[in-house]
Amino acid sequence: MKRTGDFMDKIKLIILYLITSIIWIFGSNYLIEKYMPFSLIGLVERSKEIFYILVTGGFLYFFISKKEELDVSQEDQNRLSTLINSMVDFVNFKDGEGRWIEANEFGLKLFQLENVDYRGKKDSELANYTDFYSEALKYCETSDEVTWNNREITRIEEILPVPDGSVKIFDTIKVPLFNDDGSRQGLVIIGRDITERKEMALKLAESQQQYKSLFEYSPDIVYMLDVEGNITNLNPQFDVITGFNREEAIGKNVKQLLPKRYKPYLPKFISTVVEEIKPVMYELNIAHANGNRIILQCTSLPIIVNGNITGIIGYGSDVTKLRETEERLRRTEKLSIVGELSASVAHEIRNPLTSLKGFVQLLQMEDVKHQFFYQIMLDELNRINDIVGELLLLAKPQLLKYTKAYLQKLLQDVISLLNTEASLYNVQIEVHFPENDLWIECDPNQLKQLFINVIKNSIEASQNGGKVSIVLEQIEKSHVLITIKDNGCGISKERLEKIGEPFYSSKEKGTGLGLTVSFKIVQSHQGTIHFDSQKNQGTSVQIALPVKQTTTKNEHRQFKEKV
Repeated sequence: MKRTGDFMDKIKLIILYLITSIIWIFGSNYLIEKYMPFSLIGLVERSKEIFYILVTGGFLYFFISKKEELDVSQEDQNRLSTLINSMVDFVNFKDGEGRWIEANEFGLKLFQLENVDYRGKKDSELANYTDFYSEALKYCETSDEVTWNNREITRIEEILPVPDGSVKIFDTIKVPLFNDDGSRQGLVIIGRDITERKEMALKLAESQQQYKSLFEYSPDIVYMLDVEGNITNLNPQFDVITGFNREEAIGKNVKQLLPKRYKPYLPKFISTVVEEIKPVMYELNIAHANGNRIILQCTSLPIIVNGNITGIIGYGSDVTKLRETEERLRRTEKLSIVGELSASVAHEIRNPLTSLKGFVQLLQMEDVKHQFFYQIMLDELNRINDIVGELLLLAKPQLLKYTKAYLQKLLQDVISLLNTEASLYNVQIEVHFPENDLWIECDPNQLKQLFINVIKNSIEASQNGGKVSIVLEQIEKSHVLITIKDNGCGISKERLEKIGEPFYSSKEKGTGLGLTVSFKIVQSHQGTIHFDSQKNQGTSVQIALPVKQTTTKNEHRQFKEKV
């Protein structure tokens, strides 16, 4: 089609040339013959021919060159139109007065101007062709004016309503063009639809905020490790639960924080999570910053990014109190079983025991020769009777008779009773009592039993020439604290964990009931008892008791947490 058009243009040009030439030849000849002197006719005719050749040649050159320029311009125009129509962005060219010069199909469709002859019209004029986008087109003139005044490339986000009720967000760039004299030449506008990108960014931001909230405010420790076991992140709960600073822990390898007994298992743990791609649950018994032990129940999962495992994420719950509660329940259940057993056994033992003791006493009275053996038998029978008494104490609740008693006197009575035994072990008892008398509401007999059990253990644990220290002091006006400390053989960690359990004793002739009874007496008085011991360095027992038994459970719980 283009070649046919070019051919027709050439035919038209030739016809025009022939007509012009005929007119020129006959017209000029007529004028020369009529008005020119005969002597100059030859010269004028030659000059006329030369002039005609120059003029026609010049016109031909002008038309041919002009047509080539028009062809080139049209070709460029077609290329530009093809380019901007292939773009998914809104493209618009305006002149210095704001009139539309060119716009791509996307832009025309966007503003519902597909069938409008838009060229040469301003935005406010085009607003008459679309009711829905009328206000938006009028606003474009205001926005353009801001760009012209700024005299620089302007980038803004514009929100455009859509007939279906939604909106589209465009990232719009406006490029002002100026003439050399500073006057406005034109304006290039390119707008990209970033609605989906903004929605994705918003969803990503919401997801990040949810993750941050979950990470930052989780009641458990949340940790992140790389595949080498280096800590990449920890949430603030790490500081609360462990007492250590998370900023100091981040960047370190987890080996540096774990107790030695866990380090050999770390490589297998990482490989299990990373290679088998499944959650791993385990418990860690670690040290708190204050020296106490805490138990963490941990669950670890792989971090998968684009199908690749980049690390490990997990959380650790502080189950220390839960495990302590379970242990207390276990001990309570054990005590319940022991109590039931003790009740039946004690009654069955006491009846024949009374008969045996009576017959031994009769034999002792009649047989002077074997007094030594009878005395041994009586001592052993009395020891059996004491054990039965302890069993009965565990078997049934004791009716406590609370009275006002002075602790200094109670302790002095117990010390006087145990001085003989202390002398046998060559142990010195030291007391540190306040000058003013301290009194509490208690069952004096049971407290005496408590102090006898604990002080007697300290004496027996002390080495030859050892020392047992007894300190009495008042705490916060509502409680008293009795500390019994020795420098004896101490208690191992394994034994310390089981202390107070019935029938658990390291003594050759011990029943393991003495401290069980002691724990029960302290509990019945709403107090606390705490053992602190190291092997071969001695043991310290702290007994805290309320001054008044009317102390509420809440007050008692708060004090217990402080102690």
